[in-house]
Amino acid sequence: MEESDFLFRRNCFITCNNSARSRSSLVKLKAAISASEDDMKLPAGGFYVNGNCTKRAHCINGNVTWDGEYSCSPNAQCEEQSNVRRCYCRTGYHGDGQTCEFPDCKGVYDSGYNTSGIYTIKPTNWTGSPFTAYCNMTDGGGWTVFQRRVNGSVDFYRNWTSYKEGFGELDHEFWLGNDKLYYLTNQGNYTLRIDLVDSEGTPFYAKYDLFRINDENDKYRLSELGSFDGTARDTHSANDAMHYHFGQAFSTHDRDNDKIYHSCVKERYGGWWYKGCCPANLNGKYNATNVGDGTYCCGLESTVCWRNLPGPNHNIKYTEMKIRPV
Repeated sequence: MEESDFLFRRNCFITCNNSARSRSSLVKLKAAISASEDDMKLPAGGFYVNGNCTKRAHCINGNVTWDGEYSCSPNAQCEEQSNVRRCYCRTGYHGDGQTCEFPDCKGVYDSGYNTSGIYTIKPTNWTGSPFTAYCNMTDGGGWTVFQRRVNGSVDFYRNWTSYKEGFGELDHEFWLGNDKLYYLTNQGNYTLRIDLVDSEGTPFYAKYDLFRINDENDKYRLSELGSFDGTARDTHSANDAMHYHFGQAFSTHDRDNDKIYHSCVKERYGGWWYKGCCPANLNGKYNATNVGDGTYCCGLESTVCWRNLPGPNHNIKYTEMKIRPV
């Protein structure tokens, strides 16, 4: 008979030890079972898991209580760590062992999935259900994509709730959602990569060694933006186009939080971390018709833009914004 089955049948004789005791004492439980019944004790607040992790007992208010069900997630393994036996999530996952999720696309990649596509993730402290995200496995792999523009088929002139929750199609044009982006970027330190392709087919990229936004109470403020590296450099300053927006709250047409003109979101046709209306706006009007040569503000209309890229009329035709743990 397995020791856990013996305990289950004899649980009315088992007492919980109310004195403080380290979890390491739990490993002695098996030996105690073969001794007298009076020696069968669990520490107060402690638990015991049987050898193949199919049953678990708790000491609650002086009584031994058994879980109705206990089993390991397919993404976990039953083992002993630091003298405590239970289900532990495998590398790349997080959770309590019964449930194990990828915290982001880096977890997906570290678990052996190296094909770009849609996967299910759940960031640390995310209270909702796991959600799907597009994982880009190029450039070292493990990038969680939170924005993409391809052909203008999805309208980015959306309200606050839409940007909060996310919209579009993950395998095409979309915004993942500001709530999801907050939880993702606050479970650790993340780097940001932005890939751009202009109207002439020339690729550019911008990379930042730190990126983070605050929660909705702080209007999803762009609170961290690290050092820049890449080819998408602003030729009119020592920095790049994105750094102009550092520290700014997010704005939509129904919640205008920009600091200068108070109308950028309506002029530029998309939610963004506006300070003034320039110099970067990757959620602007995709099918702008009057781009002109106004390079400082990315043209005479609010096109998808990144200020002062080399060459004429640089309305951007492809964008992808993605993050990965540092």
